[in-house]
Amino acid sequence: MEPTAREKKLEDKLNSYYFSLANIDSLSDREREKLYRSIDKAIVHMGEEEAAAKEWARFLSESGDELKARMKDTINSSRRPFIISRAPANGTIDYREEKAHHFARGMNIYKQLIILFVGSFAGVIVELLWCFLRHGYFESRSGLVYGPFNLVYGLGAYCLTVVLYDFRNRSAIYSFIGGFITGSVVEYACSFFQELLFGSTSWDYSNVPLNINGRICLLYSVFWGFLGVFWIKQVYPRFSVWVLKIPNRIGSALVWIFLAFMIFNAIVSGLAVYRWSERLDGKAASNAIERIMDERFPNSRLERIYPNMVFSD
Repeated sequence: MEPTAREKKLEDKLNSYYFSLANIDSLSDREREKLYRSIDKAIVHMGEEEAAAKEWARFLSESGDELKARMKDTINSSRRPFIISRAPANGTIDYREEKAHHFARGMNIYKQLIILFVGSFAGVIVELLWCFLRHGYFESRSGLVYGPFNLVYGLGAYCLTVVLYDFRNRSAIYSFIGGFITGSVVEYACSFFQELLFGSTSWDYSNVPLNINGRICLLYSVFWGFLGVFWIKQVYPRFSVWVLKIPNRIGSALVWIFLAFMIFNAIVSGLAVYRWSERLDGKAASNAIERIMDERFPNSRLERIYPNMVFSD
């Protein structure tokens, strides 16, 4: 549906505010205060119009919420505490990506694949550190046979980002709800299909209150909600700053090379685990591929890679 003249006028005004917020570093302190006061007045005015004009109340509500969230993110990003700097505002990141015509700007396929790769790696590292802090020892949390990668974490990061991307410049409550639902669905789906395909499970919440089939539970769903807020407001903008440093000339080629490696890694990992389950059932290798799996990935090696994997009887 085409926007009305009234909506178009408001969109133009909002875009001028968004541009100013994205270029906040070029403004003096006095100009910043003037901009913030102007935005505050606009938000109040939009709220008054929303109450008086029900026919476009939703448009006003969403626009006002985004303007308020963008200003809040910009103000927070300009406050630099001791040692650790604040994450840049997502609106600023959007502007930098478009201005640079970067190969991984917005939420294109390159950005999505990079998120999948980095999430697969970062999730394993975080889990390793958590295991050490909690139990005093390191234990593999990898999901693939080559390298510290786990596609469950990568898929979680990918889904969180894609779902929450449209809410990156909105209030945190939208990111919390999106993270709560997305994380729960991803976690349930991964558990379900792992058991369906391999007859195994890597986690079980049956003893945790308010769980669903032991695959997800309220406690971890709430955790996913908070993670959604932290991810899209703190991690994603910092991550995007890092991605912006990758040169356009080599960036796209590196993404496709790494994608080929991850596909190969996933296929070999699936074959290795499937063959592992067959060996536990006493089935001998029946072809060359199965014999290679037996030779390269014996039970002892897979037990080190997947220490928490349990096969159903």
